[in-house]
Amino acid sequence: MPELKPHLLDALDQSLAAWAAERGVPAYRVGQVRKWLFEKRAADWSLMTDLPQALRADLAERFQLWSTTIARHTRADDGTEKLLLNLADGGQIECVLLRDADRRTICISTQVGCGMGCVFCASGLDGVERNLATGEIVEQMLQLQRLLAAGERLSHIVVMGMGEPLANLDRLLAALQHAHRADGLGISARRITISTVGLPPAIDRLAQYDQHYRLAISLHAPNDELRDRLVPVNKNIGIDAIIAAADRYFEVSGRRLTFEYVLLGEVNDAPEHARQLGRLLAGREALVNVIPYNPVAGLPYRTPSAERRQAFRAILEAAGVRVKFRHRKGDRIDAACGQLRRSAATGLVQIETSA
Repeated sequence: MPELKPHLLDALDQSLAAWAAERGVPAYRVGQVRKWLFEKRAADWSLMTDLPQALRADLAERFQLWSTTIARHTRADDGTEKLLLNLADGGQIECVLLRDADRRTICISTQVGCGMGCVFCASGLDGVERNLATGEIVEQMLQLQRLLAAGERLSHIVVMGMGEPLANLDRLLAALQHAHRADGLGISARRITISTVGLPPAIDRLAQYDQHYRLAISLHAPNDELRDRLVPVNKNIGIDAIIAAADRYFEVSGRRLTFEYVLLGEVNDAPEHARQLGRLLAGREALVNVIPYNPVAGLPYRTPSAERRQAFRAILEAAGVRVKFRHRKGDRIDAACGQLRRSAATGLVQIETSA
């Protein structure tokens, strides 16, 4: 079996710099390759027409441009599109493009599966297989960007797909550099959101990074007893430690925090849960993003009633907490994290960002 060529996107700058030095190629050729990838959305080396054909052939000989193939591409009437990608080692991941007015938001994954064990989530039903490489994360951005029409451009990124982003932080940060660089996708750091179940040491590491992305904490419960049941890793962390780490991140970054709360019918949607959540977050520069549950085949959880959703919102607002109920997008195409992958595996898929 022939040895696989290096994936260019894994170490893009280093690989191109080494190639240019070895070939004696002017530095501006490296910039041309980057422009074809991030601005002109080239799908193949052959399309990079301002490079001499000999250089294109040499790049194609040395580097693998794409490491994934599209296993399934689904579209919804609201403009949401989702890709199920086959990885080189046989794993699968998901990523999503969402259209909302003039926003073009992508949701990307950081792991194959997830090890956090949230009991209501399709991504973690089979555990975590491995971390994604930097190039596999960058490739999701480029694959989704290629779905856009000529007049469209990406405006926001949410790292809220499969996996726990802070469990693969180094590779994620390397990938996001290409997202916010001027010679990359040119997306401001304030329009990039990283979602986490709450890993305090990693949150503190992220706070020291030179780019301050938005942070979203997947809380899902207002007390440790309930969160221990819904998010098992909480047993080793605790809500108080997570809130303290989030406060430290806000102090350093100045970015308003988001707390994600998946609302599960008759589980965490009672008035007392809303009152506890209000007391926990009152006075903080934070937004509670409430997500009515998107049912997953084989799991017992369900979407809460309209009455319980309205009561939950009213209690939070009365406590002075900023709250937003996420509009469900793409539910007809299995757009929730992990659903399309699980659907493909068993034969059986909403995201919102601040401006």
